Amino acid sequence: MRPLLAALLLTAGTAAVAATPASRLMPAPVFPAGNTVDTIQGVKVADPYRALENGDDPKVEAWSDAQNDRTRAYLDNLPGRQAVVARLTSLIKASSPAYYGLQAHGPRVFATYSDPAHQQPMLVTMNAAADPASRQPLVDPNTLDPAGHTAIDWYVASPDGTKVAVSLSKNGSEDGTLHVFDAATGREIETPIDRVQYPTGGGSLAWAGDSQGFWYTRYPDTSAPESERHFHLQAYWHKLGTPIASDRLVLGEKDGLPRTAEVFLDNGEGGANALASVQLGDGGQWQHYVLTPGGKAIQIGKYADRVIGGAVIARDGTVYGVSRLDPMGRVVRLAAPYKGGFAAAKAIIAAQSGAAIIDGGPGNTPLVLAGKHLFVSRIAGGPTELTSYDLAGGHPAKVALPPLSSVGEIAALPDGSALYDVSTYLAPPRFMRWDAATGKVSETALAVTSPISFADAEVTRIFATSKDGTKVPVSVIAKKGIKLDGSHPVLLYGYGGYGVNTVPGFAGTRARLFLDGGGIYAIANIRGGGEYGQKWHEQGMLTKKQNVFDDFAAAGEDLIRRGYTSHQKLSLLGGSNGGLLMGAEITQHPGLARAVVSAVGIYDMMRVELDPNGAFNITEFGTVKDPAQFKALYAYSPYHRVAKGTKYPAVLMLTGANDGRVNPLNSRKFAAALQAANAGDNPILLRTSKTSGHGIGSSLDERIGESADILMFLFDQLDMDAAAAGRGN
Repeated sequence: MRPLLAALLLTAGTAAVAATPASRLMPAPVFPAGNTVDTIQGVKVADPYRALENGDDPKVEAWSDAQNDRTRAYLDNLPGRQAVVARLTSLIKASSPAYYGLQAHGPRVFATYSDPAHQQPMLVTMNAAADPASRQPLVDPNTLDPAGHTAIDWYVASPDGTKVAVSLSKNGSEDGTLHVFDAATGREIETPIDRVQYPTGGGSLAWAGDSQGFWYTRYPDTSAPESERHFHLQAYWHKLGTPIASDRLVLGEKDGLPRTAEVFLDNGEGGANALASVQLGDGGQWQHYVLTPGGKAIQIGKYADRVIGGAVIARDGTVYGVSRLDPMGRVVRLAAPYKGGFAAAKAIIAAQSGAAIIDGGPGNTPLVLAGKHLFVSRIAGGPTELTSYDLAGGHPAKVALPPLSSVGEIAALPDGSALYDVSTYLAPPRFMRWDAATGKVSETALAVTSPISFADAEVTRIFATSKDGTKVPVSVIAKKGIKLDGSHPVLLYGYGGYGVNTVPGFAGTRARLFLDGGGIYAIANIRGGGEYGQKWHEQGMLTKKQNVFDDFAAAGEDLIRRGYTSHQKLSLLGGSNGGLLMGAEITQHPGLARAVVSAVGIYDMMRVELDPNGAFNITEFGTVKDPAQFKALYAYSPYHRVAKGTKYPAVLMLTGANDGRVNPLNSRKFAAALQAANAGDNPILLRTSKTSGHGIGSSLDERIGESADILMFLFDQLDMDAAAAGRGN
């Protein structure tokens, strides 16, 4: 951004404040509390805002709109907002396009291509060398929907590289329909198949080795009761050119799949068979099946085998998986005809004590086959490691990585080499090429360039001590040479659930502007994630979920104790499961932080399992039907821990009307309860977007607007320099 333009925008923002000062925050719209009480496990559980669950009720809609109006009146009139929006937009649009989700098949490398000039990422192809200069658009949601509300959920290219299957959804719903395109022309060649993708069960597809058909997942049609249409995910076989009605069910309830099955299909090597890995909800319990072209489903892994997601099948049918019988993970190999299944599989790579093989949930790649090599990704508290082996588990060779970095994805190339992306907190991500013949690593042209520089910043790794003595890693990003005098605003981020790893990644625009406004950005690797293996996850799930909240509170207190900040300058940020974390910190430690930003959060733990997504979460959180789990859930459920007469921190809650993962009723009920109980002057704000969901598939404008709202809220509450953030230092 030119300095003159920034100054003009800053002046315009200040002028708006003069007309409607932010200090004149409108009173919160009141929704009358009811007297609903449930009896659960013999305990009377009050639910005064049950009526807010019905988002279609005109009274609820009017209340929600009034909340939005109040929030917008506050955020839109804060000094410097227009300059902050302009700088966010300028920095994002001046960044180079990014490539991710690479798949190399036949003569092409397919990739998701995110260009800041467009609202949505698109699908492109490149030549076999993955030269970005050869890029050709293949499926562009921006052309399909110029408003920017259609998104690619996922895609899978055929083994011969001639075709690609793509799931598309609208308005952030993740409710996907499958389309098949010719890779050379971009022409759609099959009748679309609906109901192939929905949160949280997801959706998946694996092509047959001859590229003439595929296995895919699908949810029930309208003949099923409405309450069941987002469960019972099953796998079908489709041969190209045949009617969808004739597609054959190959894996489903007939094979014992549970109601909350999450089915992940793989045949990346293009062999005769496919692998189906089935998770029981979200808690990390897996079964595995080999699917044959004849329609058979051969079970090779049961829950007791503890082989996690992310298993892969080689062209010859050999299956490689990660066994959690050792919590740090060991690699096992099972060859056809799969006698004895994973229970009889041979361990080829032993567990390591210092680093755990990463979890195998969506987006994670613990194992990747590349020609005659097997890549294994491990994690040690946040940063990751990458090691190559031969297919017998021998000849280990660590791939050199920068300090405090992570590898997000690995794409095998036809010659057995591999592309992998490297991210650090202070540098944009870039793809490196590992050469199969020499083992050497080289730079590629698939690198993101950004006008954002963190040359003035450094990352410090500290360890906080949790309530039970557990050491919790915290990465602190701050300008060099800061004085530890307790004066700095700090934004502390956390997640802590599902075994999800919070790994180093480019801090980007939000952190850059927060630092420019005088702040410090910190990331806590709390329990519930998988940063130290399966035990780290298990110590933060089910009846041990309180450890997650204790870890995060300890991280905040440690930042204060070390002199980075104070209670009045500390702010907290989390979303989804991290939103639950925020709710717990607000209600358990109302004096910990001055401001809290909580996005798409879960707050009512008594009724969350009644939603489709909530039923999938039972294996992670527990159920009120179990006495011990109910006791734990009720003890921390944020909505039920709101106490009248408490002075709460300033809170900004964000939710999406189309969220299929976390029902926005959670945000409505929690906001109403906090507003009614708050004895202080800090604002409790609710922001609902009608054109987004959980954040996945949101348009660029939506994401910029959300970032601006979060930053302006924090700048105002922490008394930061929004003008400096808007112009850059």
